[in-house]
Amino acid sequence: MSAPANFSTPRPARALDGLSDYLYNKSGILIACLLAPPLLWLGIIYLGSLLSLLTHAFFSIDDFAGTIIYEPTFNTLKQLAQPANLDIILRSFLMAAAVTIASALIAYPFCFYAARYAKGRWKALFYLLVMLPLWSGYLVKVYAWKLVLAQEGIIAWTAKALGLGAALEALLESP
Repeated sequence: MSAPANFSTPRPARALDGLSDYLYNKSGILIACLLAPPLLWLGIIYLGSLLSLLTHAFFSIDDFAGTIIYEPTFNTLKQLAQPANLDIILRSFLMAAAVTIASALIAYPFCFYAARYAKGRWKALFYLLVMLPLWSGYLVKVYAWKLVLAQEGIIAWTAKALGLGAALEALLESP
């Protein structure tokens, strides 16, 4: 008896096969390509916010109207050095340090026990207790989106201001 014939036909070469092979062989470059867009986005947003905060620190606010006066001044930075503000900064720093230390003192033994000794249902309970605070953050985001997308929310308000209220309602009424 003879061996069965191989009837598979070779796949035609594609334009990006070389790139695919290269990225497969150089996993570091693949990871860099995958991480670059979100890291650039976060970097731009974060650094842009810090730059905006820094530039606004050199302008002052009209106390009566509450508007920004776009004349360079050090008044805002001088106000930051007032005793009341320094007290707030110090208390905020001490509170952040206390919360960090307390979290570490509570979380380390909890996680150590959950990872080392907990079995079965107890391990599932520990996992649930760790995940529960993260779910509350998720719920806050859901309710925030609910407010944004509500009929009285910012999107509906913007659509009405632009004269697109009827189009938005027709879109929302579609199944």
